[in-house]
Amino acid sequence: MAGLIVLAVVALFFIFVAARTVRIVPQARAGIVERLGRYNRTAQPGLTIIVPFIDRLRPLIDLREQVVSFAPQPTITEDNVTVHIDSVLYFTITDPKSVSYEVANPLQAIEQLTVTTLRNVIGGMTLEETLTSRDSINAALRVVLDEATGRWGIRINRVEIKAIDPPGSIQEAMEKQMRAERDRRAAILNAEGVKQSQILTAEGEKTSAILRAEGAKEAAILRAEGESKAIGTVFQAIHDGKPDRELLSYQYLQMLPQLARGEANKIFVIPSEFSQALGNLADRFGPAGGNSAPPAPPRQ
Repeated sequence: MAGLIVLAVVALFFIFVAARTVRIVPQARAGIVERLGRYNRTAQPGLTIIVPFIDRLRPLIDLREQVVSFAPQPTITEDNVTVHIDSVLYFTITDPKSVSYEVANPLQAIEQLTVTTLRNVIGGMTLEETLTSRDSINAALRVVLDEATGRWGIRINRVEIKAIDPPGSIQEAMEKQMRAERDRRAAILNAEGVKQSQILTAEGEKTSAILRAEGAKEAAILRAEGESKAIGTVFQAIHDGKPDRELLSYQYLQMLPQLARGEANKIFVIPSEFSQALGNLADRFGPAGGNSAPPAPPRQ
């Protein structure tokens, strides 16, 4: 019975020793092996053999990209406005040995360094520049943090500003300013539209008046040319027919009713040539050998 107990104890001891000797490191992890309290080597992913009771494997280090979000930090701008800035940091551990021995608490060190750098950057910018220059702030933070954390075995991949919260009174004033700016732009656009509309209307009226004047001009020229041709034709016809005084007197009598047309013709004046035309017609169309009318008395 005692021998069985001894064999069981020895077996358990060998199992314990084997468990302490053979270690498996997962992918994307790294382990620091210390021998008698001093750094010995970095255990890579896979099977690792260590000496029991002499070597010690420290907790594994994650080599994947990590994300850490920091609480909003109060920061004073150049124009003495306190804003709360919420940031997020992406980093990767590149040297397990340095991150294990060069810095005691990597996350706390990165957070404090981020806060200090952020206050230095924001302190040289106004509120308006802070709200509109996130890319430049991110770039400045990344450069400073990457330079400082390089000796810790940490690489800063990216720094992002999640939120910049100014005080409530500043936000209200900014909203009023934005509304006033939008109203001003709307008024300007409305005035520009009215101006353009009036300009286009005036140009249209000008073009229409020019076209009407040109049309009236062309119509007047055509009427004048027509009347000129008609007068020339009539004059040529009269000249070719060689009319006598009686025919001209007869035509003059036919034109008198047309001269008297119109509502505005209230008084019709008969010229002295009318009596002479009547006398000529009476002499021409009167009965042969008949008594003719006495001659008209001479005009005074």
